[in-house]
Amino acid sequence: MRALPVAACRSLLESFFSVLFPSDCRLCSAPLANVSRVPVCPECLAAIRPTRAPQCVLCGDRLSGAQLVTGGTGVCPACQEHPPQFDRALSFAEYRDHLKGLIHLLKYERVTPLAGRLGACVAQVVAELLASAEQMPLVVPVPLHRNRRRSRGFNQAELIARATVKRSPGSLEIAPGLLVRERDTISQVGLTRAERIENMWDAFRVPDEKRVAGRDVVLIDDVMTTGTTLSECARVLKLAGAHRVWAATAARAYHGAEPDEPDEQQQEEIAAAEVVASV
Repeated sequence: MRALPVAACRSLLESFFSVLFPSDCRLCSAPLANVSRVPVCPECLAAIRPTRAPQCVLCGDRLSGAQLVTGGTGVCPACQEHPPQFDRALSFAEYRDHLKGLIHLLKYERVTPLAGRLGACVAQVVAELLASAEQMPLVVPVPLHRNRRRSRGFNQAELIARATVKRSPGSLEIAPGLLVRERDTISQVGLTRAERIENMWDAFRVPDEKRVAGRDVVLIDDVMTTGTTLSECARVLKLAGAHRVWAATAARAYHGAEPDEPDEQQQEEIAAAEVVASV
């Protein structure tokens, strides 16, 4: 059998790589300079930066400077009215633009290598949560129901959680089977807060309560919207004996005020309020 000419081999390989690795950025369509398992250009990746706006100390929703100064507690109105079951939730950045695009590529177009990039974002959030930890927590991805996992082929929260642990210092233990989703709930999109709570009620279960008794837990998910799912997971984990439950996500859909530009005096008051709220 005659060997293929070099030019033919090169053409075959280029065709093969063009199928597996797109030549254009999947977010901005700019040509990709290098072959990569991550089909997103460096400029789009660099545009994903952590949120720096004042945030609720419980759920991480955005607060205006006036809310932080006036309220004094750093707790948003939604958490004051309906306190979440988790002790604190943090997200890397707002669910929009390039970060939203990465999550959609992973979740709906199955570009699974992007879990590593999202895990690196979540690892920064987890590091902030662990600053107040007294013990190394269990890392628990928010589970999918078996029907949804079967149709999707993977649980994006678990992929992100594994990447987070890999990129975190210390000896974090991931426990993907600690929490299971027993009921295949309907989509939360378009539901009111009351309907979301009812939809999620008793959807989760801890099969082995001994594994969680007395432990701190960090829940990992891709996106936090209202926090209803994470709050229900935290409630079930605490009923099973968890000591504290935190939540860390790559993105957060903000519902609070748009960021404003405080004057110099307000900036000093905000800084003081943030210190008080973080204690």
